[in-house]
Amino acid sequence: MHHTISYDRPFHCLALFAVAAIVFCIGAGGTCRGGNPVPKSEYDAAEQQAAAEGLVERITGGHARDFKVVVTPERRKGKDRFAFYTADDGRIVLEGNNGVSVASALHTYLKQYCGFHLSWCGSRTELPAELPRPALRVEKSSPYVYRYYLNYCTFNYSISWWDETRWQQEIDFMALNGINMPLALTGQNTVWQKVYRHLGFTDKELEGFFSGPAFFNWFWMGNLDGWGGPLPQSFIDRHEALQQFILARERSLGMTPVLPAFTGHVPPGFETKFPGVRVSKTEWIDYPAVTLLNPSEEMFGTIAKLFLEEQIATYGTNHFYTADTFNENLPPVSDAEYLSAMSKVVYDGMTAVDPQAVWLMQAWLFYHQADFWSEERIEALLKPIPDDRMLLLDLFADYNPVWKRARAFFGKNWIWCMLQNFGQRQCLCGTSDTVAEEPHRLLHAPSAGNMKGIGLTMEGINQNPFIFALMLENVWQDAPVDREAFLREYLTNRYGLRNVSEKTAARIEKAWSSLLHSVYSNHTNPDGGKQSALTLRPAFEPDASEPVCPRNFFTRDSLLHAWDSMMPCADELAPSDGFRYDLVDVTRQAMAELLDSLHFEVQKAYHARDIDRFERRSVGVLELIGEIDALLSTRREFLLGPWVESARALGTDAREKALYEWNAKTQITLWGKPGSPLNDYASKHWAGLVGDFYRERFSMFYAGQLASLRSGKPFDAEAFKTRCLAFEQRWAEGSKRYATEPTHNETAVCRRLYDKYRKDFK
Repeated sequence: MHHTISYDRPFHCLALFAVAAIVFCIGAGGTCRGGNPVPKSEYDAAEQQAAAEGLVERITGGHARDFKVVVTPERRKGKDRFAFYTADDGRIVLEGNNGVSVASALHTYLKQYCGFHLSWCGSRTELPAELPRPALRVEKSSPYVYRYYLNYCTFNYSISWWDETRWQQEIDFMALNGINMPLALTGQNTVWQKVYRHLGFTDKELEGFFSGPAFFNWFWMGNLDGWGGPLPQSFIDRHEALQQFILARERSLGMTPVLPAFTGHVPPGFETKFPGVRVSKTEWIDYPAVTLLNPSEEMFGTIAKLFLEEQIATYGTNHFYTADTFNENLPPVSDAEYLSAMSKVVYDGMTAVDPQAVWLMQAWLFYHQADFWSEERIEALLKPIPDDRMLLLDLFADYNPVWKRARAFFGKNWIWCMLQNFGQRQCLCGTSDTVAEEPHRLLHAPSAGNMKGIGLTMEGINQNPFIFALMLENVWQDAPVDREAFLREYLTNRYGLRNVSEKTAARIEKAWSSLLHSVYSNHTNPDGGKQSALTLRPAFEPDASEPVCPRNFFTRDSLLHAWDSMMPCADELAPSDGFRYDLVDVTRQAMAELLDSLHFEVQKAYHARDIDRFERRSVGVLELIGEIDALLSTRREFLLGPWVESARALGTDAREKALYEWNAKTQITLWGKPGSPLNDYASKHWAGLVGDFYRERFSMFYAGQLASLRSGKPFDAEAFKTRCLAFEQRWAEGSKRYATEPTHNETAVCRRLYDKYRKDFK
């Protein structure tokens, strides 16, 4: 018997709604406003054992009977720990101090004994008919108190349209990898709505406050109001129930979800409704100013208390609260007294309701606006909070750490995080040497202060599975990760290398060695990889002397060496889902690099006034874009259709479906209003988007440039931008359906493109 799980399909025997009653278990006998039960926040060992048994069944199917789950709360010297071994009755015992530890024991066993590999992008989860029994007891403990997961942005760039099934998959993924502290933002609009209704705001007045569902995290962070709305009540209600489901599943495995707290963001017109209360205005990029309540106002404390009361009544609490007072916004006042007062009132708003409250803050503001946040101002903001009641996320520590210039956050506890990408843009990228070595080094470095954990704070998931797997390898070991050894085990499981020829295994090792020391050794590009010209509105440098041949942070030869080594392995490794994904991804990156060069050649032809060469080269670029679209259509991970259709599926009527579709399409293209600096920020290499959106922009651009060459008149860049923006708006407002399932054979398409284009790399 073989059992297989698919990461983009429901897990085995997942009866989600049959267990919905768990969500509404009364915690400590309490009831919330309206008489509804307070969601359960703590689960005892027996309940966590039952939850872990459910996870084992979802992952292993009929093999669940081969395992015995044991949860004993005792930790090892204050550390989470797990063990697995063969019991006298022949079953495989999975033992841990909580549900997450048990799940990690299962994952470690499956990887070591069954060649198991689970990722967002290509998995190998078939299990043998007879599971091998461990000959020895294996024990591990985690040196990290906190293993944090998710970024505010992930909730929109990747999670906007998830349902219970997809959330259950991710919660299982977290547990299998030892995550014990997930950010939990879903369903926050219901809390905000209850608070401001209580303060006298009507639902009509709040329409201009709540953003659309693809942008609510920037609303929650206080960056914008109303963009992409008005938000239907059905969405608010559905996500309240979804959050209760998420929290029940996370807590039942022993996780500590982090919920938000109030930071001062109030609805437009607040000063009109409360004319005696002082507020300030702050602007983010090119969005209209949002309103912040002055922290010295008594009403700040009133709303902060009301916010947490409503949230705990609706969702329970594990006492950790995220609050970012100035996310990518400068404080309206810069003196230390104001900054200290602001943080004190935010913290007091938490402890007034929950005396056990711990404030979790992203240190992103200290990086993003480093010129403002001097050492003195950072200290002023942090000083009022007791050291053991604050936890900071060094959000971009894998590339640009803040702790070094912030004096290790002045004694506060903090978490070393890997950000890796922005906007879930697709580029092979990662800082593998830093990820493998730095967490362990800092854990034992006096200069790092109270570094207590590690975290994954990517803006988007569903890409670059290797670098995330490498980062997660840190969780259960108190030593640096051996990159080379880890890579060998990773590829053995992902591709099934135990069952292939030595020649193929050697070629794959050569290919990945090239990738490891190039695309996954990024120390020069701070944007999580270079954005290809493909996903940017086309442009030429106006001065013929200025154009420079495009370069990435890695040498092109390193990528081509990997491609050259992978292609001969395609037939033998075709059964591996992970190999097929990686082959498409490497081919995709190669095609993007080639497109950047060919577009540059078109630009040179334009400045040389060479019409024939311009026509040949531009036709070649448009043809290549079509070929890239065909390549991407071979994998579900690279399709536009699932993103759009999952958005539409949340709509209860035609109007809602259209609104959610607009949100989905706008976020990955214009993002903001036409002409905004955010246009193309969250761009994707997705079939449908490439063929219909990016190709049309290039076609319009080249047609205009060709007309300029033929007429001898200067190219009107502003007129083109106006036409292009109008097209982008029409596309986002359109209703064309896109494929939700892949077409064609991945290896066949990759081979065809290799044969066709490999010679064009010079």
